[in-house]
Amino acid sequence: MTGTRGGGGAVGDPWARVARGAAGQEDAVRGQPGPSARAGGSKQDIRERIWDYMESENVADFPRPVHHRIPNFKGSHRACQNLKDLEVFARTQEVKVDPDKPLEGVRLLALQSKKTLLVPTPRLRTGLFNRITPPPGANKEMLRKCATSQGVRDFSVPVGLDSRVLVDLVVVGSVAVSEKGWRIGKGEGYADLEYAMMVSMGAVHEGTPVVTIVHDCQVVDIPEALLEDHDLTVDYILTPTRVISTGCKRPKPAGITWSKISPEMLGKIPVLRSLRDREKRAGKDVALQAEHQPFLGSASQHPALPGTVRRPHDAPRPGADSLEAACGPREGEDAPTATVCVGNLPHDARVRDLKRALRELRVAPLQLSWRGPQHRALLHYRDLAAAQQAASCLQGLHLGDSALTVALARPHNKSPGGCPGS
Repeated sequence: MTGTRGGGGAVGDPWARVARGAAGQEDAVRGQPGPSARAGGSKQDIRERIWDYMESENVADFPRPVHHRIPNFKGSHRACQNLKDLEVFARTQEVKVDPDKPLEGVRLLALQSKKTLLVPTPRLRTGLFNRITPPPGANKEMLRKCATSQGVRDFSVPVGLDSRVLVDLVVVGSVAVSEKGWRIGKGEGYADLEYAMMVSMGAVHEGTPVVTIVHDCQVVDIPEALLEDHDLTVDYILTPTRVISTGCKRPKPAGITWSKISPEMLGKIPVLRSLRDREKRAGKDVALQAEHQPFLGSASQHPALPGTVRRPHDAPRPGADSLEAACGPREGEDAPTATVCVGNLPHDARVRDLKRALRELRVAPLQLSWRGPQHRALLHYRDLAAAQQAASCLQGLHLGDSALTVALARPHNKSPGGCPGS
């Protein structure tokens, strides 16, 4: 069933695009061509057409260019407001919303409606969820801040695998989606993996509704031949002008397909390792794929998830100006065997700020050496395994507006090891 929001002449909105006909036909409103999903195209072909169209028609909004992103678009907040009209949102207590920019309005709406808001951790480096916790008595302006990417970093607490989480509603971003509920993301597989992980930990079930927020031009025909078993489908599509109930009957992922997970990916996502251990103890088949391939499919369609920590054997030797060389021991110092260097600290950062972040991520070192004037700090761990785990968890960490750089420090006059962080 497709519904169009009444009032304000929405039907005549010049941005409206309705996917019509078989694959290969153009989407059109008032005869204006839109991006088309031609038969025989790959998922990446569809992504490129959507991204190119949104840029060329100035539909895209900050951050730009939208290529290789879940694209933000003009009218995203209007599309997000349509969620209020869904009964599934009214009865929701706990909602998981991706951290993408076009979903900012949904995060704000959830906070204003006093829902429990869960946001996935960036690239799953430090866990699966963070719970957004606004300060007591937060006004509307503060809630707006909490809904932003910076607010998600500043006002959130990690949610462990053992926490009792029952998600009533899942909201994901998309690059393209069809009226049948078939979805294409940006190609890294995170939304699919996050959903599969939620199934494995019992946080969602087959009946948990999935909503996506897109511009009208992102609603296109998607050939069924492109779909795979792990692909997440959606039940509702919200655009600035339309509310689409897809009635999708295609089954959603029933859990993690371990045969699609490479050992390389397993090493990059700590929470995935924990889930595998749990399922292994339960007697489930958790055999990984034999070859190192990207998550969920062929390399041509699914780029490998970006790395967090390089293994010692494939790390280049650091140059004199590299982060790990600069953070290595000074002359006369004992060479620590397990040290992580954190760089790009803000000029006004204090050691207590970093310590607080380390405690929240549960990677507090045995000793911390503060080198504020060089905007760096050394974190000393008991062994290499602990340091590698900490380096993995710290990837993507921000203090204030600064994205910190992280690397395993290397002793002078020793062969290289660990991961470059600069």
